[in-house]
Amino acid sequence: LCTEECVHGRCVSPDTCHCEPGWGGTDCSSGCDSEHWGPHCSNRCQCQNEALCNPITGACVCADGFRGWRCEELCEPGTYGKGCHFQCQCHHGATCDHQTGECHCAPGYTGVFCEERCPPGSHGAQCELRCPCQNGGVCHHITGECSCPAGWMGLVCAQPCPPGTFGINCSQDCPCHNGGHCDPVTGKCLCTAGYIGDRCQEECPVGTYGFQCTHACACQNGAKCYHVNGACICDPGFKGIHCQERMCPEGFYGLKCNRRCPCNVTNTLSCHPLSGECSCKAGWAGLYCNETCPVGYYGEGCQVPCPCHNGADCDSITGSCICAPGFMGDDCTIPCMAGTYGTNCSSVCNCKNDGTCSPVDGLCYCKEGWQGVDCSIPCSSGSWGLNCNQTCSCSNGASCRPADGFCLCSPGWQGEFCDQPCPDGTYGLNCSERCDCNHADGCDPVTGYCCCLAGWTGIHCDNICSQGRWGPNCSISCSCENGGSCSPEDGTCDCAPGYRGPLCQRICPPGFYGHHCSQPCPQCVHSNGPCHHVSGLCDCLPGFSGPLCNQVCPSGKFGKDCAEVCQCTENGTCNPIDGSCQCFPGWIGMDCSQTCPTGFWGPDCFHSCNCHNGAQCSPYDGECRCTHGWTGLYCTQRCPAAFYGKNCANVCQCQNGADCDHITGQCTCRTGFTGKQCEQKCSPGTFGYGCKQLCECMNNATCDHVTGTCYCSPGFKGIRCDQAALMMEELNPYTKISPALGSERHSVGAIIGIIILLLIIMVLLALFVWYRRKQKEKGHDMPSVSYTPAMRMTNTDYSLSGACGMDRRQNTYIMEKSFKDYMKESVCSSSTCSLNSSENPYATIKDPPILTCKHSESSYVEMKSPGHRESPYSEMPTSSTANKNIYEVEPTVSIVQDARGRSASYLQSPYDLPRNSHIPGHYDLLPVRHSPTHGPSWDKQS
Repeated sequence: LCTEECVHGRCVSPDTCHCEPGWGGTDCSSGCDSEHWGPHCSNRCQCQNEALCNPITGACVCADGFRGWRCEELCEPGTYGKGCHFQCQCHHGATCDHQTGECHCAPGYTGVFCEERCPPGSHGAQCELRCPCQNGGVCHHITGECSCPAGWMGLVCAQPCPPGTFGINCSQDCPCHNGGHCDPVTGKCLCTAGYIGDRCQEECPVGTYGFQCTHACACQNGAKCYHVNGACICDPGFKGIHCQERMCPEGFYGLKCNRRCPCNVTNTLSCHPLSGECSCKAGWAGLYCNETCPVGYYGEGCQVPCPCHNGADCDSITGSCICAPGFMGDDCTIPCMAGTYGTNCSSVCNCKNDGTCSPVDGLCYCKEGWQGVDCSIPCSSGSWGLNCNQTCSCSNGASCRPADGFCLCSPGWQGEFCDQPCPDGTYGLNCSERCDCNHADGCDPVTGYCCCLAGWTGIHCDNICSQGRWGPNCSISCSCENGGSCSPEDGTCDCAPGYRGPLCQRICPPGFYGHHCSQPCPQCVHSNGPCHHVSGLCDCLPGFSGPLCNQVCPSGKFGKDCAEVCQCTENGTCNPIDGSCQCFPGWIGMDCSQTCPTGFWGPDCFHSCNCHNGAQCSPYDGECRCTHGWTGLYCTQRCPAAFYGKNCANVCQCQNGADCDHITGQCTCRTGFTGKQCEQKCSPGTFGYGCKQLCECMNNATCDHVTGTCYCSPGFKGIRCDQAALMMEELNPYTKISPALGSERHSVGAIIGIIILLLIIMVLLALFVWYRRKQKEKGHDMPSVSYTPAMRMTNTDYSLSGACGMDRRQNTYIMEKSFKDYMKESVCSSSTCSLNSSENPYATIKDPPILTCKHSESSYVEMKSPGHRESPYSEMPTSSTANKNIYEVEPTVSIVQDARGRSASYLQSPYDLPRNSHIPGHYDLLPVRHSPTHGPSWDKQS
């Protein structure tokens, strides 16, 4: 009915097709498009999200990642893909793509499955944000918050820990002392200059200072070094940045620098400017550095023991060892190796035949059986053993073995001492041959010749014919030669020992001897060849003898058969071969009659002597024989102090510190002394070295016998005491003392000086009275200070010593009644007053000093201050005492009165106050203090 065939349908009317679902068109050949379905594609699809619509049923075929009837819904979380059948593989809260399953990571994570944290330095979504943390801080991979390392804090770890804290979050307190800072990370203390230790609690060790105590102190002359900055705290008598400068000129010492140092200049480093004590150079010792180090010591002060052994000398300066022959090494403990000897083991031994040599002088110690300087000569005949000093006990011409004395018997003898002849029927060496005789009384034990009985003759004693006949009736003469006999029957020759051949005309072949040449030659030791063909004796070379040529010629003989007489003296041995002399160590010459030339020793005088200071060495072993005044292995050391002469055996007799010549013992007197033993001071009017200088003092002044210093009489001054004293301070002859180095032009007569002196005294007395009145008129509201003479004291140590002084206005009561009570109560009773500088070593004049009293003999009053001192020493006080020793000082007493009129006194040394001084020095005046509250009550005395 239908013109065209219905492809996917059926014809229901003419030219009308009823199409199957999903098909359309007039002939049902066209499939439905994607938006339609059903018969004739008449229904519109309801699918969403690009889902496909079934053209037949209209059912939605969802795309990956969607679900639902219309594919309107996404896959549930955790699923993806076609039909949402696949489980997501993402971690750490990540979401996955509902279509592909791709992971969308949460902030702080990355990776295909978001299984990894953000790499360091990034954080946040997709790890795209950079971390802001500094100084090694780590940020949180999600939030980016910084976690700071130890030692840092803040939002981005940019702030270090505040001082005094360290560690994570700066939560720990630093344990450092003395201003030390701790490492903000580890807490380790970083000490300030001058301190070390885990907590900076220790000062730098002595000799170091500064940061980490790495700097070495440069202070000299015993000065202490401040551990912080290395500043030197000088001992009294020294100044300078490093205390390197003496306050006195070089060569002088004392408070006034007017005493000459007594040290030996050549051997001295320095002389202490106050005490005059000598500091010796290395290698020298003694009070004046004129003594060498004793044997076994070296260095500064000769205090360091030498590290040397085995008789070695030690360099007195460096301590290096000078080894004795036979030893080597830094401390001379290593003996010479085998085959070497001598100084530093530098010589090679010349001993032969396994002889050993002495490591000291190379003398050969021969093994048994050998002798001679180099052990090249065997023991002479009749001797054996060590040094060939054993006598052989062998008899009958036997020789003994040089090594052990074993007897080597001659042919025909046997036994331990070769004193037994061969038994009957035997002969020859070791009696090993048997006699071949018929009608004989044995044979010769040496040669084997037959001793025929009467009526018999011939070699074997088997002939009845007379010697030389044979044949019928013995009518034929024998033709045998060389003593051979013929057979009486047929005339054949029976050769004598040593011959062979039909007619016995030939000798035995080399190496054989005796009857029928059947005996082998013995072992000839020193021979020209094999043994003698008849006797078997050896033909010895020159210098040897004996059956086996194994015996050296006897002492004094040499040559062939030992027939020559040696010409050597007893200073050597004779070569047994050619008679040449081998000299003992220390001798030379053809006959060893000449000693080694001066300066040489040993075998052939090969070694040079190493002796010093005119010493001679032994030509035998090189030992030094020191001249007078020297000692030591090589005579390099002077005699010890107080000894001199040969072997340093004489005792010096010098006095007053004089040096003793180590050679002659002659005394070299110190300045100011004379006499053979320096027992006398210089006579009046002379002084100085050798008392050769004349004093130039005038006006009855005395002259110091050492320095020549003039000690002026009262009323005079000047270098030569030739000027009248015009001022009060010049009346004291000890105020200014100078050496008598020259003369002054201006002088005033003694009479005028005395008059002026009296006028000055009167003026001063008037001023003194006026001053006392003024003091009484003053009120008592303000403390006043006055100075009065104290009790006389002698103080040679320049210290504040003795009891504290008191006002003489109260002397009657104090001295007679309560002096003892006051001294018991006073802080200063029986004590030494000194300034306590331990609290503040850098105190200034404004700082109140702390006066402490120590129960001691006397000590320096020392205030350590880095400040400049304008005057290194104090001026002498005014005194009118004549002829007083310049080192005997009369202290003064400071009297302090308070508002109530009570007084207390303090002893002061006149050396304490330098003129123009503005900072306390070593001898500064102690500042005035009020009287102690626990002192005595002076009101009772008023």
